[in-house]
Amino acid sequence: MTVSFGHIQDIAELSLIARTCTRCPLSEGRTNVVFGSGSVTADVMVVGEGPGQQEDEEGVPFVGRSGRLLTSLLTEVGLERDDVYIANVVKCRPPRNRDPLPAEIDACKPYLRRQIELVDPSVVITLGNFSTKLLLRTATGITRLRGVAYEWWGRYLVPTFHPAAALRGGERVTNDIRSDLRLVRSVIDGRIPSGDEPQANDTLVSVDQEQESSQMGLFGES
Repeated sequence: MTVSFGHIQDIAELSLIARTCTRCPLSEGRTNVVFGSGSVTADVMVVGEGPGQQEDEEGVPFVGRSGRLLTSLLTEVGLERDDVYIANVVKCRPPRNRDPLPAEIDACKPYLRRQIELVDPSVVITLGNFSTKLLLRTATGITRLRGVAYEWWGRYLVPTFHPAAALRGGERVTNDIRSDLRLVRSVIDGRIPSGDEPQANDTLVSVDQEQESSQMGLFGES
């Protein structure tokens, strides 16, 4: 079924629609839809993977240990949490915090797409593999992609590790995230060279769901 939210002009209205969404089986096990939080006119938007248990309970993204680390690292580069907009690829918690499935990502793509359009940030930060692969439409992993600001959909996209990876991987991963967030700061301040590839397509692309990269067609309606 084709779904488009292009007629929705307000984040709050889009959030209300998401709260009753049953487009995928994740809706059956959720406590709350975790739609997004922060400034709806933010220059910086953060896109993670999906909500965990605490996020599901509170209905707010990144409020657990990963969220506290993210907030701390953003503050280090002069970005207060309330001044950025934070969302996830999927809005409902996958069971036992497993990875979201391609069909679940496809079901949530229209919400994320419209969130990006309505917030209209100058910089999008993707946390981890799922959001990075989805938005850059690539199969390349986060380790190879991070450290670069990509020109993307009329703005910049800066991939970095998910804070959960820093909690597992220690100071080395945390310092990599710090470095990437300093890159975000450079973009905001207007002093940044952009990466050569991969460059995301400006057009609306429908991706064959049978292909390995089915979850990456953000701009294709589903």
